[in-house]
Amino acid sequence: MTMADLKIGDVVNNEQLRAIFKCSPQGGMRRSLKTNTLVIISDHTKSTYEDRWEGPVMHYTGMGLSGDQKIDAQQNRTLNESRSNGVGIHLFEVLKAKEYIYQGQVQLAAEPYFENQPDAEGHDRQVVIFPVARIDGSTPSFSTPQLDGLQTVRERKATKLSDEELAKRAKAARTKSGTRTVSAPQYVRDAYVTEYAKRRANGICQLCGEPAPFNNKKGEPHLETHHIVWMSRNGKDTPENTVALCPNCHRRMHVLDGREDIIFLQRKASSS
Repeated sequence: MTMADLKIGDVVNNEQLRAIFKCSPQGGMRRSLKTNTLVIISDHTKSTYEDRWEGPVMHYTGMGLSGDQKIDAQQNRTLNESRSNGVGIHLFEVLKAKEYIYQGQVQLAAEPYFENQPDAEGHDRQVVIFPVARIDGSTPSFSTPQLDGLQTVRERKATKLSDEELAKRAKAARTKSGTRTVSAPQYVRDAYVTEYAKRRANGICQLCGEPAPFNNKKGEPHLETHHIVWMSRNGKDTPENTVALCPNCHRRMHVLDGREDIIFLQRKASSS
């Protein structure tokens, strides 16, 4: 397979990717002088970085695992100058280990900017975010099984963190959730915020105050996370807007969404 053969949605392995672009088999940003390309990889299964789609735009985190990132260092510079240096930028996503989904040739859709993200050791730092979009302007779409599988991977990662690490990541979560197009936009919840809300509740529904009605297959109390102000209403994906409810109360909030219940839960979340 060559670059000319690649079509959006094609899935390749790491060796095939290396052979097509004549680039390194490692790293999230792979420069190839032979093909005059820069391959950028958003690996959601193991990455320290928190890349996200917002409609047709991928907000891609630059290079650098620890400490503040620099926009003029290594391949960050290549991507930053890609509108004038002639280098072709090609985006791949990994939703399942060792499977690289080709998302097409992309270009900068807006000026790069900085935001706070934890580094590989959980320390706060400034990272460079590159907004990129497909050259043809199309919006990527994903199957429900793909996204469900990705969410499962993220949640498993979150459960392995210590309480301290989890709290830090949850509280550092961005206030705006990414979206991916399936048949309609699907909000991608922050797994750290979800796990933090459940641990904070400690098996007790935060609305009715009763223990979880049953345990899951792992023997853990089954509670469901709920955004007090719904994300579809621009609610934030943060610990202050997320609670853990029993299935009955969760359904109650989605059916009734009572003002008194909302105020009660907001106080509960802010005092925890």
